[in-house]
Amino acid sequence: MNTLIRIIRVWRESHGALDRVKAILVPVVAGLLLNGCSTVSYYGQLAEGQLSLLHARRPVAEVIADPGQPAALREHLRQSQAARTFATEHLHLPDNRSYRLYADIGRPYVVWNVFATGEFSLDPQLHCFPIAGCVAYRGYYSQSGARGAAALQKLQGMDVYVGGVEAYSTLGWFDDPIISSMLHWGDERLATLIFHELAHQRFYVKDDSQFNESYANFVEQEGTREWRVARGLSPADAGFTRQADQFTRLVLATRDRLQKLYRQPLAPEAMRIAKQAEFEHMRREYRALRDQQWHGVGLFDNWMNLPMNNAKLLPFGLYDQWVPAFAAVFKQVGGDWPQFFAEVERLGHLPVDERHATLNRLMAP
Repeated sequence: MNTLIRIIRVWRESHGALDRVKAILVPVVAGLLLNGCSTVSYYGQLAEGQLSLLHARRPVAEVIADPGQPAALREHLRQSQAARTFATEHLHLPDNRSYRLYADIGRPYVVWNVFATGEFSLDPQLHCFPIAGCVAYRGYYSQSGARGAAALQKLQGMDVYVGGVEAYSTLGWFDDPIISSMLHWGDERLATLIFHELAHQRFYVKDDSQFNESYANFVEQEGTREWRVARGLSPADAGFTRQADQFTRLVLATRDRLQKLYRQPLAPEAMRIAKQAEFEHMRREYRALRDQQWHGVGLFDNWMNLPMNNAKLLPFGLYDQWVPAFAAVFKQVGGDWPQFFAEVERLGHLPVDERHATLNRLMAP
């Protein structure tokens, strides 16, 4: 009950955000009280984390005009507003106060997502929420909270992976700010994050993370390309894009091999040995790719050399699966953004099996 009291307290302190937080959380908390303190505690940290983010917001124009702020930050935010205007005027993304506000959170990520699978499975453990629907992870506003949750799942024999997240969308329920965690990779990376998160605000399908993330990733990629053209810049580094695509295909091929392995009638210890052999196979393929085609430049060395498990592979299939399908849709409508979004909404309203079958057909060469 202490967590519930904290939720009520932050509601009272939230002023203009109060009604929306109530609309989201009051019925949730009332229902969850019957499910144990751990569940209520989890929703409590979500409420406190979101409301602390809302309290930290300042108008970007105010930060830019403040001579007490670092010059680099002010210039970074000035560039961001040009991208924000481009998002509305050229990409037809929502025109609201999102990303016209700024919040300094004093940490490298806004949340840490915890992914989990069975030891011999690539099916994610799903978590269902009242607004976002069912997704393949749980988010925590503190790294220690995420690590604690991951440790508990490991004790249950799960494969677990914790990944930091620079930004997220509240799907239009709140005016999402530019967060200090979004500023580390330069002006263009900030623009891509704005395009991606606004795409979620423009359209979102409950209970279909693969659809949502592939669609937003396409908007991010095509939006960035057009943003560069609008500023008279050359296309993005084709070498890096090619390497990222090759790396993703390598990981997805490993996922496919593991899927086949886990369908085999092997004893647990034999399965563990075969599983680790597949991860070593992936590492050997990566090293060959790096040394023979990338001139020894190991952009993904750190990720590849850290401990590997099923859960660590989840974001690849989640975020990239149907990007080529959405590219095909964009081409079919002649690069017209309003028509593209109309077609995306049509696909999103199809029954899930029909939706996925249509996207798979669009993937065909």
